[in-house]
Amino acid sequence: QVQLAESGGGLVQAGGSLRLTCAASGRTFRSYGMGWFRQAPGKEREFVAGINWNDGNTYYADSVKGRFTISRDNGKITVYLRMNSLKPEDTAVYYCAATTSGVGQHEKIYDFWGQGTQVTVSS
Repeated sequence: QVQLAESGGGLVQAGGSLRLTCAASGRTFRSYGMGWFRQAPGKEREFVAGINWNDGNTYYADSVKGRFTISRDNGKITVYLRMNSLKPEDTAVYYCAATTSGVGQHEKIYDFWGQGTQVTVSS
């Protein structure tokens, strides 16, 4: 069993920054792909960023490239999402997810999900 727990969400003004944390436990993650998704009110959940645990390769949605950075800490089995230059359209519930295959943009390939953390960006 895998457990994922997100934290770090909150309310921030446009242009501000937040760092989300996803703490993982329950299994070795060396072969996992880890992703961040988000879901805004009335919209479908969408891929934000992903990282392959074994090689550290990262992937980003076009909407966040250059503003968001995903990283991992092997020792703590933790994945981070640093979000800079936040915009009101970044407002959403952010979810951490893990897949036993490589990182992809489709949520169906992810086997495990956290409970989500709310990010609200005011204008």
